[in-house]
Parts: sequence; structure tokens; C-alpha cells
Amino acid sequence: MRRREKFVVSAVLLSLGLLGVQYTALEYRYIAIAIFTVCTYLVSSWALNDDLQRHERLTIVPLPSLFALAVSLFYFLLPETTLSRVLLFVFFGVGVYALFLTANIYSVAKGRSIQLLHAAHAVGLLFNLLISLLLTNTVYSLRLPFYFTSALVGFIHFPLIFMSLWSVQLDTEIKKELTLYTFLLTLILVELALVTSFLPLSVWYNALFIMSGLYLGLGVLHSFLRGRLFQKALTEYSLVAIFIGILFIIVFPSK
Repeated sequence: MRRREKFVVSAVLLSLGLLGVQYTALEYRYIAIAIFTVCTYLVSSWALNDDLQRHERLTIVPLPSLFALAVSLFYFLLPETTLSRVLLFVFFGVGVYALFLTANIYSVAKGRSIQLLHAAHAVGLLFNLLISLLLTNTVYSLRLPFYFTSALVGFIHFPLIFMSLWSVQLDTEIKKELTLYTFLLTLILVELALVTSFLPLSVWYNALFIMSGLYLGLGVLHSFLRGRLFQKALTEYSLVAIFIGILFIIVFPSK
């Protein structure tokens, strides 16, 4: 079976799996989501197995699984209608296929530069932000104590940050510096989550605030890893951070 055919088959199977999770009885829903997430990882490993190296099972394969987890949990917040199920089914299938293509580009681009790599970085960043938004929204919707909320935000974002930073240089091994930068940005997001837990913001705006922090943090670290973090870029990121902070405090509605 050719690689593109494996991607299509995997995307269809996983979309059907998501549809099955939606029809699972409520008391078994979380177990079904956990099983579906693990199955997504296994199916992704099979779909991407051709050029997959050992360390890439930690740097490439988990992203479709996190996307599956995010969409499955977010479904709880949607109205239970046929239209919402169909739209979610299509959205998830297209998203998984796009992630497979992106992961394949990362895997093929090891040791050489290809034209599609820039597009893959853009798609990867987009899905990182989307997964962050959906999962963080779910965490804040649980109305947990601030320390649990902050811990879950860190737990969610560590793998997202780790995979995103690795994709910049596509190293053949996991470097200590990469882990250090991941811990640093994760800690910053945990602190932001701690702060937002005490601010009168709605669930969606809390999630957007954390996602904005992730976007700025990844932007700075991506530029740094590429050797392009010049004074002008750093100033631009700082101005964007200030603007976002003012926007959330003054403009956005409260709970």
C-alpha cells in the first residue's frame, strides 16, 4: 500500500472511531476517549512507519493522538445534533490527514531541505495552537482548583512544545537544550494559567490567553533556534505580548 493510501485509510478509520466515541454511553465516554487516543497513536505509527526513526515516535507520532484527544473532549461542549457530529467527523478526518502529511514531510526532510518544509512548519504550528485551545478550554470548563488547572495546562503543553521545537531543526537525537527550552516555556504557561485562574475571564478567553502565550513563546524560541532572533523580531514579539495583555484586561468580557 502506498503512503498516501495509508494516510487516507488511517484518516477514515480514525474518523469512524471518533464517531463511535460520540455514541458511547456517557458513563463510559472517558474510557472510550482514552482507548481512542491510544488507538490513534498506534494507527499513526503504522501510517508513518516507512521513514520513522525510533526517536520520532516521541517527536512526530504523538501529535495526531493529541489532536484526537482534543477533538474528542471538545465534543462534550458541542450540542448533540446530527449536524455537529457530521461537521466534527469531516473536520477531524481532514485534520488527521493534514497531520499525516505534515509528519511525513518532517520525517523525509531529515538531513536535507525540501520546499514543503516551510508549509509543514506553518501547518504544525496551526495544529499546536488549535490543540492548545481545545484542550485548555476543556480544562477550564472542569472548574477545578487553580493548582489542578495549572498542572493540567503544563501537562498538556509540554509535549506540544517539545514536538514543535524539535520540528525546527529536525535533529536525529533529542538534545538536552531542547528539553530545557520545553520546560522553560511550559513553566511560563503554567504561571499564566495560575494568573488567569484568578482573573474574571470566561473559559474561552482563558483558553485564548494561554494559546496566545504559546504562540508568542514558540515564535521566540523558533526564531532563536533558527538563529534569527534579532532585536527587531524581539521588539515585535514584545509589542504583540503587550497588546494581547491589554486586550484581555480591558476589552474581553468577564465570566
